[in-house]
Amino acid sequence: MGKGDKKTRRGKIFMGSFGKTRPQKPNKNKVKVEVVKPKAKKGK
Repeated sequence: MGKGDKKTRRGKIFMGSFGKTRPQKPNKNKVKVEVVKPKAKKGK
């Protein structure tokens, strides 16, 4: 157990990975962006 162990919290911090022992924080300040499509022009 330690920095080399991928299954421990310390090992995951060292590796920079996430999982059951080190879950990622959910992004609460996420802004929803709606894409407005330009209206289609009528062809003659």
